[in-house]
Amino acid sequence: MNPVGKALWFIESHFAKELTLDDIANGGCVSRFHLARAFEAATGYPVMRYVRGRRLTEAARHLADGAPDILAVAVEAGYGSHEAFTRAFREQFGLTPEAVRAQGRVDGLTLMEPLRMNQTLLTDLAPPRFETGAPLCIAGLSERYTCDTSSGIPAQWQRFSAHFGNVSGQVGMVAYGVCYNADESGNFDYMCGVEVRDFSGVSAPLTHLRIPGQRYAVFAHREHVSTIRRTWSTIWNKWLPESGHAPADAPSFERYDEAFDPVTGMGGFEIWLPLKS
Repeated sequence: MNPVGKALWFIESHFAKELTLDDIANGGCVSRFHLARAFEAATGYPVMRYVRGRRLTEAARHLADGAPDILAVAVEAGYGSHEAFTRAFREQFGLTPEAVRAQGRVDGLTLMEPLRMNQTLLTDLAPPRFETGAPLCIAGLSERYTCDTSSGIPAQWQRFSAHFGNVSGQVGMVAYGVCYNADESGNFDYMCGVEVRDFSGVSAPLTHLRIPGQRYAVFAHREHVSTIRRTWSTIWNKWLPESGHAPADAPSFERYDEAFDPVTGMGGFEIWLPLKS
C-alpha cells in the first residue's frame, strides 16, 4: 500500500483520538514532508484539513441524531471549548451545531466522507535522470495558494507572459514554475519566472528567489500540462517509496524549455524533485 493509502487507513482508525501530522506520517512510514506533499497530490486535500473534516462530519451526524450535550461532541471532535467548536463547525458547514441538532438531519451539508486512495497512477512513468543542479537566481511573479485556489496558477502564467523575455538580466529562454514555502495546511508559494544573472535589476511587480545547488530527480512530463497532478501523485506515491530516495524540504520546480507551447499546453516539460543527499 502506498503512503497515502496507509495514511487514510491510519486516519480512519484513529481520528477519534488526538492526531498530529507526525503520527500520521509515522503510520505511513514516511517523513511528514513527504506525506504532506503526497497526500495533497493524490487527494486534493491537506492532511490535517481532511482530519478536521472527518471529525466535524462525524460530529454533525451525532448532533443530527440528537446528541444532548454539544460540549461533549466538541471534545470528542478534538475541541476544547464550545466556542472553538462552533467556529470550526460553521466554517465547515455554514450552520451552527445547534441548528444541525434542531433540524435533525445532515441533508444539504457538505460532508467529508472517507476517501479512497486514487489508484489511477501512471504505469508508464519513465525513470528519472539524476542531476546536481547549480544554484539558480529566479525572478518572476509569485503568489500564495491553497489546494482550493491553485486553479489560479494558469492565470498567473498568463500575467507573467507579458514579462517573459523582458526581465532585466534574463538568462536564456527557459521558464520555471517553482513551488516553495509549503506548510502543513496545504499553503504554498508558486513563482512563474526565469533565470537571471543577479537580482540588481528586479523590481515590482516582479520578485525573486534564490534556489541553492541541490541534487534532483528529473522527470519528463510529455502529456498536456493539465495532467501534471497525476504525474506528481505517481512520483510521490509510487516512485519515491520504491526508489529508496528521500525528498528534501527544498523548492521543486517545473522547467519549460522552448519546446513547450504555452498556447496549446503541449510540448512537454521537466519536473525537478529535490532529494536528500
